[in-house]
Amino acid sequence: MGKAFDHSERIENLSYAIGYYRRKKGLSQEQLAETVGISRQHLAAVEAPGMNRGLSLDLLFNIAAALEIEPYLLLKFKLEK
Repeated sequence: MGKAFDHSERIENLSYAIGYYRRKKGLSQEQLAETVGISRQHLAAVEAPGMNRGLSLDLLFNIAAALEIEPYLLLKFKLEK
């Protein structure tokens, strides 16, 4: 078996990034979820720091498009600790 990868910090930063850019755009979770075609509960799970919910590239691209930002901004976001 190969080396185990731990992407938990990246996934945590991604969840914070989605919430950050959503609020910056002035959208509620309900509004963004409706725009990208998922439930508010699903979006809440995606934005939760301990995100147990998988996030497809398709959903990532849809969220970025709805927020009118490039997807890489969500992926490079770093939470200042």
